[in-house]
Amino acid sequence: MVARSRIQARLDDHVGQLVQCRRCPRMQSTPVSGGAVLSDVMLIGQAPGPREPVLERPFAHTAGKTLFRWFEEFCGLNESTVRSTIYFAAVCRCFPGKTPVGGDRVPAPDEIRNCSTWMNDEIKILRPQLIIPVGRLAIAQFIDCAKLEEVIGRKFRSGRAQHSFDLIPLPHPSGASPWHKVLPGKKLLERALNLIARHPAIRALQSERRLARRTQRSQRLE
Repeated sequence: MVARSRIQARLDDHVGQLVQCRRCPRMQSTPVSGGAVLSDVMLIGQAPGPREPVLERPFAHTAGKTLFRWFEEFCGLNESTVRSTIYFAAVCRCFPGKTPVGGDRVPAPDEIRNCSTWMNDEIKILRPQLIIPVGRLAIAQFIDCAKLEEVIGRKFRSGRAQHSFDLIPLPHPSGASPWHKVLPGKKLLERALNLIARHPAIRALQSERRLARRTQRSQRLE
């Protein structure tokens, strides 16, 4: 318990510093954080869109609805449970802005480097059992991702920041990409989500949720 409280204190301090970061002058928002959630599972997004800084949480708009639907359907974890039990990180924590033609700008290499120390520190603090990178840019921070077909639906053993962990990539749930809606992407997505649902770290979260539900029912009956 003492060790856990110390880790939580380190994570609280880390998030407090993260949201004050102003390293990248071309970014169009301040950092977005999912909070100091102590967890054995990290979910790594790419970068916030324009809605996330306003709503002050990652995956707050259309892509998030799809992502959380995947977790509920395959893992039995609803959005509030996922947000409160999984640590949300990203390749870049600020909204990069729009391109001249209107799409979200891909973070530049220097911006990715600037933000990488935050992710490294989070891995050092949390020492997660499972990391779920979402989207090609996030996946590429850990393994080669020339083609989604070669990485989605598989579990990898990876490492970063002097720590080893399981890595199960997901495609980005953006409605702009049809990859996860058509074959072979649809089948590979299902395979990846089943791998996540069966992972011991996710199983532990499912058990904790069931226990919490039983406790709530018992309290209502008293």
